[in-house]
Amino acid sequence: MSETNSCSVISIKNMGWKREGKTILNGVSWEVKRGEHWALLGLNGSGKTSILKMVTGYQWPTSGEVSILGNQFGKTNFPKLRRSIGWVSTSLDDKFQTRQYETGLEVVLSGKFASVGLYEDITQKDLDKANQLLEQFNIAHLKTEVITAFSQGEKRKAMIARALMASPQLLILDEPCNGLDIKSKEQLLSTIEQMSAMPDGPTLLYVTHHVEEIIPSITHALLMNAGNVIAKGDKKAILTEPLLEKTFNVPLSMEWENGRPWIRVNSPVGNR
Repeated sequence: MSETNSCSVISIKNMGWKREGKTILNGVSWEVKRGEHWALLGLNGSGKTSILKMVTGYQWPTSGEVSILGNQFGKTNFPKLRRSIGWVSTSLDDKFQTRQYETGLEVVLSGKFASVGLYEDITQKDLDKANQLLEQFNIAHLKTEVITAFSQGEKRKAMIARALMASPQLLILDEPCNGLDIKSKEQLLSTIEQMSAMPDGPTLLYVTHHVEEIIPSITHALLMNAGNVIAKGDKKAILTEPLLEKTFNVPLSMEWENGRPWIRVNSPVGNR
């Protein structure tokens, strides 16, 4: 790992990506430093997932420079780099949906090897850490239950615990509240808030198109629309009505309550 910018977790300079002649990302520049937690907001199709694929090395930019955890693209061992990045999304839930005999403990343990299923030997240290994570996410009572019997909220907690098993430096939560009812969503957000407050925890990248999910521990925000960066920086400066209107293409009003932003659409979209 390069020591040229040890405080930088993500460094992207003028990154562009075209697919079949169509511009998907246009001149994206973005830096995430250690100690920061970021929200990435935008409509579906705004470029959020494309940025995630760039960050994890599953997609290569057409132009620009990308460096993740001090590793410059073009000079990087991606399988090794990905061990330092946790990525939780609903698509990961689906991979475990057919694992009818996989227990909560086994699911969390598999995170050490980034595998779906356990195929390598585990140590007592691994067991201790997995049990600690199950306790931390309040699902220790499910460690012997099969994952397919978990509720959506319980499953999402198990997947985040699984991602933490490998002690990642960067944790990407890709729309983690998708499909959850309001109670399960608030419980999961509370758990993420507690996790974010840990001094030795990973840098968090929280991806969503629901502004109210931005919990107090998130410090910064990146706003995307149609592959372009609308704004980026400290969340209090970025999460404003004019900038959010540019991001979501609707007239809205916003207020802060209990350290979280809440928005209301002012008129039907068709009237704009």
